[in-house]
Amino acid sequence: MTHKTGIVTATVCALMAVNAKSEEVGSVDVDWLGNDIIIEAFSDPEVSGVTCHVTYFERGLIDRLQKGDWFEDPSNSSIACRQTGPITIGDIDRSDEGESVFSERRSIIWKTIKITRILDEKNDTLIYLAHARDVQNGSAKMSISTVPLYLATAE
Repeated sequence: MTHKTGIVTATVCALMAVNAKSEEVGSVDVDWLGNDIIIEAFSDPEVSGVTCHVTYFERGLIDRLQKGDWFEDPSNSSIACRQTGPITIGDIDRSDEGESVFSERRSIIWKTIKITRILDEKNDTLIYLAHARDVQNGSAKMSISTVPLYLATAE
């Protein structure tokens, strides 16, 4: 596979991924360059009663002009997930790899913030992992949140 074909394939796969839709619920200015911390909420599409809040850094126009890097934002993120109603678990991936439930682009092609859900059946807990996904380079930037399933029901 050529480099160009690999890029096209990765882009098509990323565009076809089915993920939860988010809603911006907050934005905090962090400096005079127009940089903001964005807070988005999304409900897990296969686990009703769970809402996650994800924060990430969004660069402003002045910062982009100064640094000359127009198309990329940092991939740092944080996540908190909580029970916001009766939890009902749908048809989810129960493997130790889990499944992607949300992603947000941080550059045109290369970088994405992803949220992966993993079910820890032994401890009755859902794990939500926010991590950077980069086509070329892996990243150690991550955040984790857990939701206990004491009273959850399966569909």
